[in-house]
Amino acid sequence: MLDTSRLLLRPPHASDAEAFFTFLGDAEAMRFTHHHTSLRECRRRLAAFEWKRRQQGYAPWAIVRKDDQQLVGWGGLYEDPFAPGWGVELGYSVHPAAWGQGYGTELACACMAWADAALKLPEVRAFAHPENTVSQRVLTRAGFMAVRFIPKMNRLLFTRVPARNL
Repeated sequence: MLDTSRLLLRPPHASDAEAFFTFLGDAEAMRFTHHHTSLRECRRRLAAFEWKRRQQGYAPWAIVRKDDQQLVGWGGLYEDPFAPGWGVELGYSVHPAAWGQGYGTELACACMAWADAALKLPEVRAFAHPENTVSQRVLTRAGFMAVRFIPKMNRLLFTRVPARNL
């Protein structure tokens, strides 16, 4: 678990699946990325990422607001079990009711501090849809730089290396 000034980042519980599905299954809210088409799919993907956490020690967290214990998102560091080969990535999805409150940036910065200090990761990557300027700003604030456009994914590839590696 990690915590920030406003957020608790904890492993998801099986009982969180329905709360996750309210936004991860919302095609409009997830229009720039994958959305779950069923609660079953949501549970399956959460379980796959938790399996990766047991193997590697990291996977996306449930993002919980400290002041009211409300689950507001899902995100963190991971190696994608459904699209392998990109190395360690940062990804996040925030419930639409929590958009515009800086939770994505707070998560991203906490993840990068943890990636540097505890995990000693040499590089972290992230993807953002070209029209998702909000996500691009979050990544830039967390120290990422756009590297190139990946046409077959219709995504911009971002990368971040720790300052000690520059």
